[in-house]
Amino acid sequence: MTWRRRTGARWLAAGVPVVVVVAAAGAALAAQAAKAPAQKPAAGAAATAADASGPVIVVETAKGVFEMQLYPDDAPKSVEHILRLVNKRFYNGQRIHRVEPSFVVQWGDPKSRDVSKRALWGQTAGGGSGTPVGVAEISKKHLHVKGAVGMAHAGDPAQADSQIYIVLSDKPQLNGKYAVIGQVTSGMDVVLMLQVEDVVKKMSVKGAAAK
Repeated sequence: MTWRRRTGARWLAAGVPVVVVVAAAGAALAAQAAKAPAQKPAAGAAATAADASGPVIVVETAKGVFEMQLYPDDAPKSVEHILRLVNKRFYNGQRIHRVEPSFVVQWGDPKSRDVSKRALWGQTAGGGSGTPVGVAEISKKHLHVKGAVGMAHAGDPAQADSQIYIVLSDKPQLNGKYAVIGQVTSGMDVVLMLQVEDVVKKMSVKGAAAK
């Protein structure tokens, strides 16, 4: 993904498991149904459930609040990096600098606090904290399903820094190219309402003591 707001991008969600209930007319059919193997949830759904203990980031925006659960077991350096920035209040007061309908919402550029520099929002130069993650934590476990949170970069995933995005629909073409570090767990309706220039009022770690 490029840093530019309007640059073309190549951006999966596991399909929602379908549970089929068969009404057995007799005892024999009921017994046969009981022996049927349980349907396995698709990879993305299973992975999200497995990481239910990860830290949760609360994002307060001009349109409302949403929460993102992170994956420290699979992207430890990336999650540590983002948590450090959140705790430093790096994101507070920034603006959404990129919105592509049915594709992505992106923020994390400190220049976005200055509306007079809107033409520069999202560009690589000065578009981050200045300290990239340094590793590419791309996992086959976590895919680009609707609501996935990923690390934006300008071509080298190891150089991802502060800019993060949320995919607005399943985008399997992004798998293997960008690190997925979390998933929106509540408030996806808020994410879908976000527009360029909407303010990120505050990001905080859920349950952490106020500083």
